[in-house]
Amino acid sequence: MTTTALPRRPVGELLRRWREQRRISQLDLAIQADISARHLSFLETGRSNPSREMVLRLAEQLRLPLRERNRLLLAAGYAPVYPESTLDAPAMAAVRGALRQVLTGHDPYPALVVDGHWNLVDANASLSLFTGLVDPSLLAAPVNVLRAGLHPRGLAPHIVNLGEWRGHLLARLRRQIAFTADAGLEALEEELRSYPCEQPEPHVDLPGPGEIAVPLRLRYEGRELAFLSTIATFGTPLDVTLAELAIESFLPADRRTAEILTAAGQGRSAPPAGADQASAGTPPRQPAGTAAPSPDG
Repeated sequence: MTTTALPRRPVGELLRRWREQRRISQLDLAIQADISARHLSFLETGRSNPSREMVLRLAEQLRLPLRERNRLLLAAGYAPVYPESTLDAPAMAAVRGALRQVLTGHDPYPALVVDGHWNLVDANASLSLFTGLVDPSLLAAPVNVLRAGLHPRGLAPHIVNLGEWRGHLLARLRRQIAFTADAGLEALEEELRSYPCEQPEPHVDLPGPGEIAVPLRLRYEGRELAFLSTIATFGTPLDVTLAELAIESFLPADRRTAEILTAAGQGRSAPPAGADQASAGTPPRQPAGTAAPSPDG
């Protein structure tokens, strides 16, 4: 098990902060946790010390990410209960195999795995369709896919509906920040908002004529490709690293895009033996489990 050094705030202060973050009253949380409001008040003010079981019960009712549950336990004087494994650990062998199967099975369409801070963990060969349009300086590890997507030297100049897609990504990031209260994600959002965008950015996703989801419309070799995206996470994680992994898969939104990607996949050759991944158009993989604190989205 690996743990990240964390500032030791009093457990009562953390409980109160998370309760306020979730916009739950003391009475409501006490009812949900099946304790008295008076006892919860004593825990938050430090007049009483919670048991290990009470910490975990309150963390469950507050829907805390596993990383934050460990932090709450440490603040209360208890050892973390949720491991934080590196992706190359023996216990993660089944996870590595599953991720590779999903990624390679999604070819010839792009797919990637990210951690809770949107740093690239792994990708399939078809992601080179996107990374080939990105300045190499943005593909040095750790590769942040949101930065690579919205940076003026990244994918942004090639996105036809940049305002719409940027608004969608930032709204998704805001929801993640609301769930995690993660300072690293807040800094990332501030950085992304500083990037220029000449198109209007909608505050609410609204469908255009015939649209059923916000598409990614990309200029590629003089043609416009249209994608829908899906995000998958592991449903029952008990490991911090596993809980923070997400697979984003891009699917063709129309027949022409499917035909172009299929043809590109058939013509794509494997890089020669010994060639590095950057020269093949795919950013290097990096291990998960060493990222800064971040949640599942």
